[in-house]
Amino acid sequence: MTQTLQLDGATRVLAIVGDPIAQVKSPAGVSAALQQQGRNAILVPSHVSPANLDAYVKGISLAGNLDGIIVTVPHKFAMFAQCSSTSDRARRLGAVNVMRRNADGSWHGDMCDGAGYVAAMRAAGCQPEGKRALLVGAGGAGSAIALALLENGVSELAIHDADTSRRDQLITRLNASFPGQLAIGSHDPSGFAIAINASPTGMQASDPLPIDASKLHGDMFVGDVITAPAVTPLIESARALGCQTVVGGDMFAAVRELMLDFLLAQGPLAG
Repeated sequence: MTQTLQLDGATRVLAIVGDPIAQVKSPAGVSAALQQQGRNAILVPSHVSPANLDAYVKGISLAGNLDGIIVTVPHKFAMFAQCSSTSDRARRLGAVNVMRRNADGSWHGDMCDGAGYVAAMRAAGCQPEGKRALLVGAGGAGSAIALALLENGVSELAIHDADTSRRDQLITRLNASFPGQLAIGSHDPSGFAIAINASPTGMQASDPLPIDASKLHGDMFVGDVITAPAVTPLIESARALGCQTVVGGDMFAAVRELMLDFLLAQGPLAG
């Protein structure tokens, strides 16, 4: 049975902001989850370019019934600057993926992508402790996954990104807390037990594989953050070899629970 969402003049509003935005699956799921928790609240999508992001946040923050913002590509670093306070993990990364109101109307941010991804990995049977990991993509989600993998005990993390400056900045940032555990990676997953794509490569049918599938083997864990398509060519290749896998939808389900916990713990939506 399809749930009917409550929507009236008293409905509290949350926004999810990105560029593009049509691919996100969260508005219906988060809205339903909020109302199942007894909140008269909905999540609405906002398509905002980087050039207009600052003006968007200033404008939307004036709405007295706006209680939270979920942040997706490519705004996770830029939205960090819009927060007057953040969690420790968001501060370490300089990025956020969810924000709630402080008592004074300012924003408090957190970054749940990494913890959610590791939770999805564990649910799929992959325990990261002591394993060598390759991560492709050093953007907002990739940065969060990198930190979470290190916090959860991988022995080595190699990072690859087409933007070598962004890759090097992330390695430098993480090296301060995890000296000797980081390396520059490539598309080649040889020698790694874990290989994760946290880049947008794979969203389009014409995209090359972000990780060399010819070097995968069945004992590896292979993950992807992309939600559309639901199963990327990388994951199809990995499953054909018998690899444990996590797709973007698995990640988002775990991240959504963490974001809801964050939004409902304090602030206007707290019980």
